[in-house]
Parts: sequence; C-alpha cells; structure tokens
Amino acid sequence: MRAFGRGFVRSWWVSSLILLTLIALPVYLTAQAKKDATDRATDRDAIRAVLVAQQEAWNHGDVEAFLNGYWHSPDLTFSGTSGISRGWDGVLARYKKNYPDRTAMGQLDFSDLEFHFLGPDAALILGHWHLKREKDDLGGVFSLVWQRFPEGWRIIHDHTSADIKQTSSE
Repeated sequence: MRAFGRGFVRSWWVSSLILLTLIALPVYLTAQAKKDATDRATDRDAIRAVLVAQQEAWNHGDVEAFLNGYWHSPDLTFSGTSGISRGWDGVLARYKKNYPDRTAMGQLDFSDLEFHFLGPDAALILGHWHLKREKDDLGGVFSLVWQRFPEGWRIIHDHTSADIKQTSSE
C-alpha cells in the first residue's frame, strides 16, 4: 500500500506540474509578446525622434546636426548613386559636396516609414524622402540600418537613391 501511495503522489505531482505548465506557458508567452510590442513601440518612437531631429536640422541648413543621427565612426557607410562613402567624415563631405547651401538643401520630408527589427539592438527602416526646392523637387527611397548604442539609436548604413520619376524641373 505504501508503494502505491508514493506512486500516486509522484504521479499527482507530475500531472500537476504538467497542468500548471500548460496553463502558465500561454500566459507567459502572451505577457512576453505584449512586453516585446511595448519595447518595439518605444524603439520605433526613439528612431522616429532621431529622424524628426534630422529633418529639422536639415530644414535649418545644419548638415552637422543632421549627421548626429549617424554613427560617428570610420565604419559608417553610405551608398548612393555616386558610390559608397565611408566613415562619418566621408559621409559629411559627401553631403556638403552635394548640398553646398540652403538653396540646394531645400526642405526635407520623410514619409512611408517601415520598421523591421532585426534583433533587440538592430533595425532596418525603409522610407521615402522628398526635397522641395525653389528650382525643383527631388525625392526617392532609402533603407537605413540602425544599431542601438549606449547613447541611443544611430544609423550605421544608409542606402539612398533618387527616384527620377519624382524629380521635376520648374
């Protein structure tokens, strides 16, 4: 009788643990999914804030402040029609060459942003850009690879291209 009692108790404990796991696991996974969604919303807001600051800096003619959204590193890369620029200084030189004054810079607007998180500290952002200038409008698409650093989210790679269909002369 004693062996039967131990087996019954052991069986009851195992059954109880399995039942508890089956109940608790979906609750945990749901809570984790909500936490992940909240974290992603926070990350989206942080990245969007960097893009808004870049847009404002650009529209004030401040290329250096615009580049605050980029990783200040020799490993930063920018790919565009004229090739690949390397390093923060190289990207700054590229922007200054292509946009030498306020007239060339125009007014920048980002739109149609798509957020794709590649891990807890990496993201791919797709979107459109548009410059409204006195002589013409210019626009296109971009893909930005972002990384989270202790100081916040920064662009580590920018691939931007102009859409010829959006370009117009007035």
